[in-house]
Amino acid sequence: MIIIKSKREIDCLRRSNQIVATIFREIKKMVRPGITTRELDGEAERLIRMRGGTPAFKGYKPMGYRSEFPASMCISVNEEVVHGIPGPRKLKEGDIVSLDVGVLLDGYHGDAAITVPVGTVSEEAKRLIEVTERALYLGIEKAKVGNRLSDISHSIQAYAEGNGFSVVRDFVGHGIGKSLHENPQIPNFGPPHQGPRLRQGMIFALEPMVNAGAWQVTRLGDEWTVVTADGKLSAHFEHSIALTDGDPEILSME
Repeated sequence: MIIIKSKREIDCLRRSNQIVATIFREIKKMVRPGITTRELDGEAERLIRMRGGTPAFKGYKPMGYRSEFPASMCISVNEEVVHGIPGPRKLKEGDIVSLDVGVLLDGYHGDAAITVPVGTVSEEAKRLIEVTERALYLGIEKAKVGNRLSDISHSIQAYAEGNGFSVVRDFVGHGIGKSLHENPQIPNFGPPHQGPRLRQGMIFALEPMVNAGAWQVTRLGDEWTVVTADGKLSAHFEHSIALTDGDPEILSME
């Protein structure tokens, strides 16, 4: 079942997502060669709590996992696709780093992700970032009342693959609200015109994960970090959006 949100609930979701947007604005300024992923995470947690929120990822334990996520952000570097655990790793010139932030405020969640370059990066890395972000916005354009859920999925896949990249199949977008992950699951691939009809008041977190090589991924021994199976680069962008009677509203954008 897809939960339809009231105007009050959408207002709550907007506030939590605005904290997420603020975190990205500040953390992007810190991304540079030599900084550790732990330093980025520590500052993100400080900023979240300063604004009255709680880091939604810290202590999160999905069904089937043995351990809780130990940090406030997921920070994934280069071939790491999602769920990278912050630590002593120092960013290097030429890296790309995906930053994924979740915030809980007054019982409602915000969730978004961006991928940013560290200094000067390769042309392939630059294009991967650009294509992944554009794929997200093309998916958002399809999130309109009357469309089908898979219209979002198909638009993301068509653009990413049309540019020579691949979309991850193992992890998908999702509904969001009082729970960090709600129905429906929203794949970044598939044929158009399938699945539930989109309705006003649905809230989605759309998040294409796009690989420079093949789409297959594997999970490391820490149980959390997901990497490309072929060791090639991956990028990740995400926005939480509200379906309205017109164009979708991007809640996680300042």
